[in-house]
Amino acid sequence: MNTVFPFEWILAIRFMREARMQTLLIMSGVALGVSVIVFISALISGLQTNLFRRTLDFQAQIVILPPKEVSRPLHKAGEGMLATLVQPRAQRLQSVDQWQTVLAQVAKMDGVSVVAPVVAGAGFIVRGEANKAVGLTGIEPETYLQLIALNSKIIAGTANITGTDILVGMDLAKDLGVWTGDKLNLQTASGGTATLSIRGIFDFGNSGMNSRSVYIALRTAQSLLDLAGGVTSVEVNLDAPFTAETVAQTIQAQTGLKVDSWIATNAQFFSALEAQSMSNTVIRFFVGLTAALGIASVLVVSVVQKSKAIGILRATGTSRQQILRLFLLQGALTGLIGSLLGAVVGWLFLNAWRKIAVNADGTQLFPITFDPMLFVYAAVGATLVGTLAALFPALQAARLDPAVAIRG
Repeated sequence: MNTVFPFEWILAIRFMREARMQTLLIMSGVALGVSVIVFISALISGLQTNLFRRTLDFQAQIVILPPKEVSRPLHKAGEGMLATLVQPRAQRLQSVDQWQTVLAQVAKMDGVSVVAPVVAGAGFIVRGEANKAVGLTGIEPETYLQLIALNSKIIAGTANITGTDILVGMDLAKDLGVWTGDKLNLQTASGGTATLSIRGIFDFGNSGMNSRSVYIALRTAQSLLDLAGGVTSVEVNLDAPFTAETVAQTIQAQTGLKVDSWIATNAQFFSALEAQSMSNTVIRFFVGLTAALGIASVLVVSVVQKSKAIGILRATGTSRQQILRLFLLQGALTGLIGSLLGAVVGWLFLNAWRKIAVNADGTQLFPITFDPMLFVYAAVGATLVGTLAALFPALQAARLDPAVAIRG
């Protein structure tokens, strides 16, 4: 008896070495399966992160709005007649009622990372004979720049604006023939007007936003839009973005205001993320099932081939539990070694993909990060699959009658 390794370990390794070709083939199958799982999981995770970033980097996860104005019935008594006014009222710019209180209340909620007041409305930029309609957004830079990734899209100047500054998109700047430091005249339908200096120019990679969106200081927007002391929305980001709908419902119940979450406003996008995650789970399941069937089939054949040896072992005093552990160890070792090889192959696949999937300018199509825990999960999962796959052959071997096995 070896003092370093238990009896079952020595015998399991010997059995695997004797059936070298079978062992190599099934380990290769496990390695291929694990490499596919690692590669597909990292790929889908990178794609989801990229889509998620593109969507939420420039959109608040929760937006608190004033309730919409609705038409009220106008009842006219007399001779049993009832007249009702059904035309919808024209929507005018409204402020969130007691927004400072709402902001403070939401900021204290668990899981809330950023809360920012915003004033949004329509305006016109006039420069010489040019007149451009724009959507203006009034912000407090110290909070709003934590809410969306505007800083990362500034191609000239800075996003830290003051009351006399404005941020414009790259396309709008080209249309007007302006750059940082130039002056623009901003007007609104309510009669507000201000001459502002271009503090920064951004590029969102979207022609519509680059040509129609401008950012100014919150107080300047309040003055231009005749909304003194008010804000049109309070925008919120969370530590866990996928809890946005639950938190939004909580805020709505507590404040009575209209609250939208990114999940509700991007329902199709959220469904696509869920579909991708489900497809990843299905791929993992069937790859794992294929590997399990391969290991089980090889060990079933091994039980038949080694039946006489098993009979002799049982006749010389080897217990059923030892025979059981012998084949379970073979399955576990096959899964573990195959998973380690598969993790290396998956890592090579991911490196190759990073070099192949590039944009025209040489940058990555979308970032793929190497999560060490993914390799750990794959190794542990494959080892468990190998052990479970070996359970039936192990039970079959443990039940062999020594006399029948030796005569056979």
